[in-house]
Amino acid sequence: MSEKTKGQTMKEELFYKKKNAFELKSAEELNEAKEYAKKYVEWLDKSKTEREAVNASIELLEKEGYKEYKLGDKINAGDKLYLNNRGKSLFAIKVGSENIENGVRICAAHIDSPRLDLKQHPLFENDGFAYFKTHYYGGIRKYQWATIPLAIHGVVTKANGENVDVRIGDEAGDPVFCITDLLPHLAKDQNTRPLGQAFTGEGLNVVIGTSPFIEEDGKVTPADEKIKLNVMIMLNEKYGITESDFMSAELCIVPAQNAVDVGMDRWLIGSYGHDDRVCAYPALTALFDAKDSSHTCIAALADKEETGSDGVTGMQCCLLFDIIDELAKNLGGNTNVVRMNSKCLSADVSACYDPNYPEVSEKRNSAVLHCGLGLAKYTGSGGKGGTSDASAELVGFVRKIFDDAGVIWQTAELGKVDMGGGGTVAKYIANRNVDTVDIGVPVLSMHAPFELISKADLFEAHRAFAAFCK
Repeated sequence: MSEKTKGQTMKEELFYKKKNAFELKSAEELNEAKEYAKKYVEWLDKSKTEREAVNASIELLEKEGYKEYKLGDKINAGDKLYLNNRGKSLFAIKVGSENIENGVRICAAHIDSPRLDLKQHPLFENDGFAYFKTHYYGGIRKYQWATIPLAIHGVVTKANGENVDVRIGDEAGDPVFCITDLLPHLAKDQNTRPLGQAFTGEGLNVVIGTSPFIEEDGKVTPADEKIKLNVMIMLNEKYGITESDFMSAELCIVPAQNAVDVGMDRWLIGSYGHDDRVCAYPALTALFDAKDSSHTCIAALADKEETGSDGVTGMQCCLLFDIIDELAKNLGGNTNVVRMNSKCLSADVSACYDPNYPEVSEKRNSAVLHCGLGLAKYTGSGGKGGTSDASAELVGFVRKIFDDAGVIWQTAELGKVDMGGGGTVAKYIANRNVDTVDIGVPVLSMHAPFELISKADLFEAHRAFAAFCK
């Protein structure tokens, strides 16, 4: 083979090229990624709602020696703590040995996902069917939720204050539920409607039962709403609830299927809820890998991102900064200095380039499958509306950490300019004077009931967050 020309050599030195895991990783390293993915899938299947994700995460934290913390408790260097915020958001805190005024390393992900929530008066009967009325949560494409197996997850707070956990549709032998659709033979008018109007929010009614209550004499009850009554009796027998208890319940309709390998080579994971639990899990495990780091680190797993991050469990709540204040107070630092010197990875998924839909992406600036996690300097829409737009210095700081650790990463944007857009929790943290940049695993079919991610990209997220925390 002839020697490279000067031009060829200079091109290699000066041009940027995405790095692909299969080209750079050894067989041993690739196998490590697959083993890590198995543990992620185990956690993900337990975490179809934010409440379940909190419980599954606390289980991991306690195995690693983390102890429950409440605001006001004493904090010491070396402590491993977690704060359970109302059962729906979670903060894992590893207190380092260095001066707290050097700042905190924060990995901030969210554990809520788009879904259907039951209304407060959900159960009704119509022409031989009992249905649950729903109100969709987050940005969904409504047609994707019809004709797929669905499960019910959540909690009911009864009149006496007792909480009852509900989970139907995932265990062997469980029934599942569904939203019906028209047969193609009768869908002439539906087919003429725009895709976004073919299904309505009020039309997302979930079939919950079709048989009437049978009296002890074997005859159909003469009571009105016979099918609704039968469903309510079964729910009462199983959970001890009455119809009025729906008013103080949080019940969610989620896909019944658990995570599965996709493709003959098994390098993709198909599941509900990758957005954004695929970043939440690596944020947690990064703390475990960085247990000997001198930095104080926080993994913040928030709720309500899909609806604007409002409320006491969303990232716009002041709780993260209350925790930073407590760290500063206990460890002898000025909280304003701590925030000024802190850095945050807003760990949320990025849009993965899809060859089936190239027209919506600008490929040079899109995240590509198996090329590591995507760093988004800015998110938002239109003229960068709704983004904090990380500084060149912060991107350079993070870039050096990743490159020094051999992390495979790439830059990412959410589609072409003016095509659409979206936001993350980054701006809410940056608004409190914490340097913040978005970074996350690329996802195909984002917000669908069945999303796809790469096992290689998942593992690089873990390695990246661990390097950041170390």
